[in-house]
Amino acid sequence: MSFPVRAITLDLDDTLWPFAPIGERIERVLDAWMREHSPATALRFPAAAMRELRERVFSENPQLAHDLGALRLLTLEHALRESGGDPALAGAAYEAFYEARNQVECYPDAIDALARIAARVPVAAVTNGNADLDRIGLGHHFRFNLGPREHGSAKPEASIFHAACMRLGCAPGEVLHVGDHIEMDVLGAARAGLRSCWIDRESRDWPHDDIRPDLHFDTLSALADWLDAASPRLPKAATA
Repeated sequence: MSFPVRAITLDLDDTLWPFAPIGERIERVLDAWMREHSPATALRFPAAAMRELRERVFSENPQLAHDLGALRLLTLEHALRESGGDPALAGAAYEAFYEARNQVECYPDAIDALARIAARVPVAAVTNGNADLDRIGLGHHFRFNLGPREHGSAKPEASIFHAACMRLGCAPGEVLHVGDHIEMDVLGAARAGLRSCWIDRESRDWPHDDIRPDLHFDTLSALADWLDAASPRLPKAATA
């Protein structure tokens, strides 16, 4: 299949890098930080208990569902308060968490493929996570990073895709959204009128008959190859 692509919106977690190692690192870093700065909190909330607390705080605060940072900070405040620690330490604990959250190890193909793609068309991150592309060192490849905190709602809501398209200066049908998640990325983008590319590194079966991705690759490099072969050089979209 070949069609023109004027811009790309790109998911981050589990598309550019695997998230599971990040989650494990976050738990280790937070536990070590609490052991040093608030031992009672570390004792009361080891990793499994902290996960349970996080899930409780998230479920009790649906009004913050679009702001993962605020929910994480609130979780830390609860952990400190409920363990007899000092809630004022939550900000420093959050910074330890956020530093660990942005220590990513990209998939082997991802950085080179991203550079190739960004050299051809404008790329914007559209993510439900809260990664900081500048901290990670990849911000120069992106026109902008749009997440739920900035937009007010998350994928698969059509509005976040449409907002990205507006900032790129493109109609939805001219934008290809690329991601790993079947519902959040592929179905969300397709229902919003964008083209969709499923990056499936796990050889999963596609579970839907009514909507299918326009493109389906097992690496980001394969998408870069497709763009080189199938997409003509088009005028660049407007910058935000």
